[in-house]
Amino acid sequence: MAPVELPVEKWTGKIKEVKLGGNGRKSMVIGGETTLPFLKFEGVLPNKPVIAVEVQDAPPKDWPQALVSAYGDALKDPGEWAKKALSFGAEIIYLRLKSAHPEEGNTGAAEAKKAVAKVLEAVDVPVIVIGPEVPEKDNEVLVAASEVGKGQRLALGNCVEKNHRTIAATCIADGHVAIAKTPIEINLAKQLNILLCDVGLAADSIIMDPTTGSLGYGLEYTYSVMERLRIAGLMGDGMPSMPMLCDVGEESWRQKESRVTTGVPETWGDPAERAINWEIITAISLLNSGANIITLRHPKTIEFLKNSIAQLTQAG
Repeated sequence: MAPVELPVEKWTGKIKEVKLGGNGRKSMVIGGETTLPFLKFEGVLPNKPVIAVEVQDAPPKDWPQALVSAYGDALKDPGEWAKKALSFGAEIIYLRLKSAHPEEGNTGAAEAKKAVAKVLEAVDVPVIVIGPEVPEKDNEVLVAASEVGKGQRLALGNCVEKNHRTIAATCIADGHVAIAKTPIEINLAKQLNILLCDVGLAADSIIMDPTTGSLGYGLEYTYSVMERLRIAGLMGDGMPSMPMLCDVGEESWRQKESRVTTGVPETWGDPAERAINWEIITAISLLNSGANIITLRHPKTIEFLKNSIAQLTQAG
């Protein structure tokens, strides 16, 4: 019997490579694929997906005990928290300036600079800085963060349509990368990339955040949109060909199934194990839809995903 010949897809496009870090900080490159995730027999996958671990600028008020106990007193200081995340296997630190939100503390540029400086001094891996997701406040704290990390190729977000000019200009001036965040829709993602390029930001300084839905809360739709973005890029469309980031930790741990410990059926199982599995399943699914960076929270999830990425990237 003749051997079965596997059909091989020939793509004409390539996902853009984006460099993070440098100037005394460890650097890494994401992107560069010429095929769909982990299909090495169809193309080149020069840079493996990487894990970013979330750190906040103030102790979290809404984290369940399963997360709080994993980090302990490190949650009191963003620098110590970043060191702890690094010990768990973080390849990137994902610093969320949550206290800058008007309903959380309404802190400003001075506090943002202090938090970013602490993290940059504590670790030498690339750093992503995320504002409170209120465009006006994002402008204030991200411009401040940019100044502290000038030349160190931070990734700054979120860059949305309302503030894209400010964030793009900041990234151009200080040598950073913009995280372009849009609702889960392929044309909106493409349009924001076009706007950023039109104001002068290089395409290799953009990472897309298409917005993440977790298991049971839009994961299938997220997967579909990300897959379509990746296929469009591989078919030669330059605007959806930027690497993608998925904020898995935030999205997974805010769901009811990851938080409730009482009043649910016994078949739901152990609450801590259930929450970790929620994060793992969401992360694995989005890796297979094209995520280049996934953000995580729990150390057991980090360990599991690092092992999974190693196995998937070794497979032929």
